[in-house]
Amino acid sequence: MNNPRISKFLQTIFGFNPSHHNLRVEIIAGITTFLTMAYILAVNPNIMSSTGMDKGALFTTTVLVAAIATMLMGLYAKMPFALAPGMGLNAFFAYSICQIMGYSWQFALTAVFIEGILFILLTVSNLRELIVNVIPDTLKRAIGVGIGLYIAFIGMQNAGIVVNNDSTLVSLGDLSDPAVLLSIVGIIITAVLLVRKVKGGLLIGIVLTTLLGIPIGVTRFDGILSTPPSIEPIFCKLEWSSIFSTEMIAIVFSLLFVDLFDTIGTLVGVSSRAGMEKNGKIPGLKRAFMVDAIATTGGALMGSSTVTTFVESAAGVNEGGRTGLTAFVTGLCFLSSLFFAPFFLAIPSAATAPVLLAVGVMMMTDVRKINFDDFSEAIPAFICMICMPLAYSISDGIVLGHLSYVLINLCSGKFKKISIGMYILAAFFLLKFIV
Repeated sequence: MNNPRISKFLQTIFGFNPSHHNLRVEIIAGITTFLTMAYILAVNPNIMSSTGMDKGALFTTTVLVAAIATMLMGLYAKMPFALAPGMGLNAFFAYSICQIMGYSWQFALTAVFIEGILFILLTVSNLRELIVNVIPDTLKRAIGVGIGLYIAFIGMQNAGIVVNNDSTLVSLGDLSDPAVLLSIVGIIITAVLLVRKVKGGLLIGIVLTTLLGIPIGVTRFDGILSTPPSIEPIFCKLEWSSIFSTEMIAIVFSLLFVDLFDTIGTLVGVSSRAGMEKNGKIPGLKRAFMVDAIATTGGALMGSSTVTTFVESAAGVNEGGRTGLTAFVTGLCFLSSLFFAPFFLAIPSAATAPVLLAVGVMMMTDVRKINFDDFSEAIPAFICMICMPLAYSISDGIVLGHLSYVLINLCSGKFKKISIGMYILAAFFLLKFIV
């Protein structure tokens, strides 16, 4: 980039340094991140509408929350991470709080709003950064690897390559299914592009796989433009009548815990993969946490479940995204989807699944930094890694990995390896299981 004014502007706004970063790479990375997580535009309204919330309003809210939060991440935190209403957290909102427990969606939104306020306070107090710094280096590396396995597992599920089996939990899907075959072809295309080091290989893989799905009926275009529905039916619909009840406290705690460690896991894992760590710490982490907290609070007012940093951000990072410009581009893509929803929603999961699998492979590299000759390090790391996909939870993987690290080293007499902060964090984890 030859224009010094533009270079200075990009560096000031997004942390983009022309001598270290590439404008084209950052833009491609942002688009890639969006395409790998665009499924949230269809999935989130479907899940949340089961509570009685207006589905059209939910679509618009999902787009706006994701766009605003992600652009704020790029502008304020200057990091290449995207945010949106979290998967798992939206299911807890809809199925557990509203359907099983029987609370109204207005009550659930209030719980999310309170959780967001608490998150802001935790971030201002630096507690979230302290928690990250307490986690042992071995587990930090294991978190990135575990997220890679988790992402790959999600990709294989979305592709239909792995399916539910009541006898064995999971089994191989129907390989004769056109969508599954398309995913397999997409995996090969994406792998060849990566092997040949083609710039933007992940994005090109998504586009080619989507196009190949047209003649076999997997990709279906139902138009290009649409008018976004109003969010009025779900905007600012909080319910304050039960905020001091024990039920509200328990629900807020559950939301707080899952979001806290999902976000920590994602930021630590993806940052490690991007090489953002300096002296064992991640610069700008507090700002990223603050964006996450503000997004959850503001999202609740707009009618959204908990907003969190998405593991699919790793797709953009692996394309070379390193600055806030990547996140800003992702946010712009979300904003454009307000009017081009039919076009973006036509991209089948069979086309994005190969990218998730490829990202999973890329995030395995940190496994080489784990000392497998020392079982006091290796076993907790392995528990952390394997439990993320098997328990289908980043936070549970972190919890079990940390607890096993403390208990194994404590019982082995390696007291010096365990800090006071690690004991406190372990006690907090145990409290989570008790509650």
